[in-house]
Amino acid sequence: MAYVKWIFILTFWLLLGGFLHYTLPQYDVVRIVNTYEERRELGDWTRVFWSKPDTQSATLDNRDVQFIQAVRPNGKAIVYRNEDTGWSWPPYFKFDTANLYTEANDSVSTKDNPEWVRILHYGWRNEFLSAFPNAVSISAAAGPDDKPVNWISISILVLLAAVFWAIFVRLRRFKRRRLDPLFDDVEDGFYAAGDAIDDRTRGLRRWFRRKP
Repeated sequence: MAYVKWIFILTFWLLLGGFLHYTLPQYDVVRIVNTYEERRELGDWTRVFWSKPDTQSATLDNRDVQFIQAVRPNGKAIVYRNEDTGWSWPPYFKFDTANLYTEANDSVSTKDNPEWVRILHYGWRNEFLSAFPNAVSISAAAGPDDKPVNWISISILVLLAAVFWAIFVRLRRFKRRRLDPLFDDVEDGFYAAGDAIDDRTRGLRRWFRRKP
């Protein structure tokens, strides 16, 4: 049964890691090449990859979505969606989609005269699932290598690690102080009961051995 325990632990940490990787903010240094707006169908099982900034959006089957096309310094293309998050999860409280769309259009540049920008975003790009990372903010970059340290994600991960460690220490302390003595008492009780039963049956066994 030990392997079941380790499979459960591994699955838990993989799910938690995937959730954090999708939700926490990340920086990309890119060159914006185009912006456009397109009506997208919101699939039943892929709806989780689209924002729900208001209660009405949860019931829509399709809606107009703004997109930002960009190119990384290594030449690979990346496409971001530009959606408000509102008060829903993840808690970026983004309400400035129109302003960000204007900033993106103002930052469009060519390969011959590139203008590098830093896009703060969350989410994944997956062609099979039609998933796009959601751009949260755009800021100017000094060059293709001007990628800032992601202090936001680092701070959140350190805080989560401290919380998990505090919970682990308290659970271990509770087990040592409360559960271990209880288990020891139960174990001692079983041993005592076994000894008592053995004492009571010892005479009976001797009687059967003496019987002609």
